[in-house]
Parts: sequence; C-alpha cells; structure tokens
Amino acid sequence: MMESDPPFLETHKTLFTDLLTQSQKEEKPLVLYNKGDDGGREEHYYDLPLIDLNCLGLSEFERRECGREIAEAARKWGFFQVVNHGISQDVFDRTKIEQVKLFRQPFVKKANEKLLNLSTGCYRFGNPNATSLKDFSWSEAFHIPLSSISGLRDFNCLIRSPIEEFAELVSDLAKRIAEILVENLQGTTTSSSFFSEINCLPSSCYLRMNRYPPCPLSSKIYGLVPHTDSAFLTILYQLDNHLGGLQLLKDGQWLTVKPNPHSLIINIGDLFQAWSNGVYKSIEHKVVTNGEVERLSVAYFLCPSNETVIQSCIQPSIYRKFSFGEFRQQIQRDVKSTGSKVGLSRFLIT
Repeated sequence: MMESDPPFLETHKTLFTDLLTQSQKEEKPLVLYNKGDDGGREEHYYDLPLIDLNCLGLSEFERRECGREIAEAARKWGFFQVVNHGISQDVFDRTKIEQVKLFRQPFVKKANEKLLNLSTGCYRFGNPNATSLKDFSWSEAFHIPLSSISGLRDFNCLIRSPIEEFAELVSDLAKRIAEILVENLQGTTTSSSFFSEINCLPSSCYLRMNRYPPCPLSSKIYGLVPHTDSAFLTILYQLDNHLGGLQLLKDGQWLTVKPNPHSLIINIGDLFQAWSNGVYKSIEHKVVTNGEVERLSVAYFLCPSNETVIQSCIQPSIYRKFSFGEFRQQIQRDVKSTGSKVGLSRFLIT
C-alpha cells in the first residue's frame, strides 16, 4: 500500500467483517483477489453506439442524420461514444500526468489539507454512509467545480493547467451535444438554445477526477457502486483506456463496455430523463475493481444551478417539477438513511 492510498480497511473496518471472518474460518490469508481472478465474471465486451462528430460539419443531411443517431442512442442505450470530438491526444496525455501527480500526494495531505485552495469536501474516498459492501466504492476522487479549476495552475506552477484546458473543451462539447438532443426530441417545441438559457454555470458544472486503486480483496467489491448520474449529461474519458472497467445495465443484464482509446463516453443523466419525460434514458452503471493495477478516469458533469426548476417538456408528465437543489437534497437524505441513492423514482407522479 502506497502512502497516497486511502486507508479503506482501517476507516471502514466494520464493512469488511464478513470477509475477515471468512478468511479466519478457512485459515486463508485476507488476500482473496488472486492474479487473474475475475470473481466468476465472464468478460464479454460490448461496443457502445459510435458517433462520428465530423458529420456535424458536413452537409445539412449528414448533420441531421448525426443528430438522429445521437438521439436514438440516448433513447435506446442512454450511453454512446463519440470520436472526432475536438480534444487532442496531447491534452489527454497531459491531463493524465497532472492527475497522477495530484493523486500521488500523501493521503493525509489530500484528506486534511486544502489542496489547490479547493473547498473542504472536494476530496472523497469510499463511502462514509455505507452500511454494507454493496454501498461501498473502492475509489477516491476529487470533485472540482469548473470555477475552481484555475487552482491547478498553482499546484503545478503552470500558466494554464491541462485539466483546465480539458474542462473548457469538454464543457463546450457537452452543451453542443445537449442542444442536439433537445433539437431531436419529438413532441416538444423547446428551442435548441435551451441550454444557453438555463443556468449551467462554471460554478454548478464540475469535473470528477477518479482513481481506482488495486483492490486486494474480493472482486465483489465495487470500484464505484451501481448508480445513475444526477446531471443533464456526463462526458467520461478513461485515462487508462485499454483497461476498461465500466459496466452498464441494459435489459436486466450488466454489460462491460469495450474500451476505445479514441472516444469519449457520453451518458444521459437524471435531469435529462426527467426533462424529456423519460424519452432519454438515465441508465444505471457501475465500475468493477481490478486486483492488480490502478485505473484513472475523468468525468465532466453538465449541471444547472440549484434554483433551476426541472419540468418535463412533454405532457402529460410522469414526473412532478422540482428544483435541482431539491433533487440533490433528496439524494443526500436517501444516502444518509439507506446508504444509497434512490433518484428519480422519488419524483414520479402517482
């Protein structure tokens, strides 16, 4: 264990009692995740729908066809991947270097000091509210609002941080994709400029930089627990894109997403599902652990201000209207009381 690794076992010891007890009864060492062990999982990789964004700059017909493909993927899968997205490999490579440097800071410093002048609570690991292993994530992360990313300049003594550059590019891409989805939603007269009019501000949108340390225990432990995203959209780049680890739930089956080093993964969040009246799907997904190597990823979340009211654009609505702040507060109450998120089902009209 490195000095930078979170002390998962020490701080969440009660959650691992069963594993400890089992190893003692069987007189086996605690290490249950052997090299090559997949915990009984058969790794079948699935390709997400692939969208070439170059088509948006071609003829009007090809632009419309590209928009139709994006909307179809959002309806049927809730996930898709895009290539020719305008972010160079150089930006990805420099982002990874900076992210590795950040996570290599001693755990005590990450947890107890204000790195990058960020607010308290931006660094998280595990799940302090977990009541069982099914609610526990073997990972650590930095949640950074776009308005605070400039602090990374001081950390690396740079005029402009690669992560700051990545955030600007992916923010523009998220709004572009969101407008295409609005434009291609049938049954609504909402303008495609919708996302320019609501308050998706640098202070409300954020990056989540993720690190999944090697997990020496059972492969039944999640890297990130099954969940849906609360934002309008998420854009994910897997910095160790040859390793994979992302799984999504489709038709009652967990599918392992095939890594694509050239693509960004985009998924629909809860707010888009509510706004589209369930047409676009916010799909449950998770990250599995790896027993041997660490994995890194970075995700951008397109979120409005807490005051923004979310109301279905198609009537009759299956969801009652709610503010984003109300939605977040409900999630926090559920996580505190049950250990996990409940989400949109709380807002269904019965």
